[in-house]
Amino acid sequence: MTDGGTDTTAGTTKGAGGGGRDAQLKHTGLRPGWTTGACATAATTAAYTALLTGGFPDPVTITLPKGQTPAFALAAEELSGGAAMAGVVKDAGDDPDVTHGALVRATVRPLPPGAGVVFRAGPGVGTVTRPGLPLEVGEPAINPVPRQLMRAHVAEVARRYGGTGDVEITVAVDDGEEIARSTWNPRLGILGGLSVLGTTGVVVPYSCSAWIDSIRRGVDVARAAGRTHVAGCTGSTSEKTVLAVHGLPEDALLDMGDFAGAVLKYIRRHPVARLTLCGGFAKLSKLAAGHLDLHSGRSQVNKAFLAELASAAGADPALAARVAESNTGLEALRLCEAAGVALGDAVALRARAEALAVLRGAPVAVDVICIDRAGTVVGRSEPSTGGTTVSTRPS
Repeated sequence: MTDGGTDTTAGTTKGAGGGGRDAQLKHTGLRPGWTTGACATAATTAAYTALLTGGFPDPVTITLPKGQTPAFALAAEELSGGAAMAGVVKDAGDDPDVTHGALVRATVRPLPPGAGVVFRAGPGVGTVTRPGLPLEVGEPAINPVPRQLMRAHVAEVARRYGGTGDVEITVAVDDGEEIARSTWNPRLGILGGLSVLGTTGVVVPYSCSAWIDSIRRGVDVARAAGRTHVAGCTGSTSEKTVLAVHGLPEDALLDMGDFAGAVLKYIRRHPVARLTLCGGFAKLSKLAAGHLDLHSGRSQVNKAFLAELASAAGADPALAARVAESNTGLEALRLCEAAGVALGDAVALRARAEALAVLRGAPVAVDVICIDRAGTVVGRSEPSTGGTTVSTRPS
């Protein structure tokens, strides 16, 4: 369940989008993008304008919730049979996004006066099949803020050109069903394609807001399904470990990635009875040291901290010194294992303590499982019956 940007400069070639230099991230030099919801709104605005006037505005300008007024060039347009379709190509800007280059289409058809605005899922846009999301089961996966944005622009176009504002909007994304296989949507019960996302309309590169939003929706879906035990996992191997150790169902597994803080802060506000955190030893050693973002570019393994934990776990001064000088976290772990010092358990216990501190007394029991690159359990915050190898893929 990811979202990226689109479109940068008005008046560029067909298929590129427009405007938005006011949203340029000058402090980083990174080019921002526009959300799927902004793309769908631009396409809807162009299509409804054509339905009322017979002509497509190109580029088409929209107003976002924070006042930005980006313009989008149209990559597709069609007016026939009492309906109008317009399409906008997504450009993720400098944010990595699986939807980069996807064509977002909106087809608008008139409805009888008083019908309001009705949303439909076209090819490549998913349908909600499980409770827990901010949409009812059976609804197209067009999130509330994009819906609000589209309604507002339909009303403005209707006011300007004498329409009623009663329309059916079908949003589609070319190849969206295939793209969605690389997102959280199947696990969240959004089937058949992508979600139309966005709260501000603007995507900040590398903010990872869509990933964090997916974590939150994963918690919501698990709670709605009655799950009392969920697991935040840093990768596919840690997911397999949790399956082997706890036997959790798929909808209780959260693709945490590097965002331990996002999991803990959301579960603090929306508690479940039990939370397991599972991941690579080095990543979880960062949580143990108090870091909530485990990405290698934003936090580092602290070997001096590992040496302190090793000493507390029984390492002699010579071993502690070797741990402090080790090249990697896994090297430090192996040195301690060879000497019979349970550094893995020490890291798991400290990571659990840090997690509980973030939870601030929320009624959530926490356990932590550390694994190595082969998927072997090398540390637990509660008693283990021995190593469990589940995969040779790195977490």
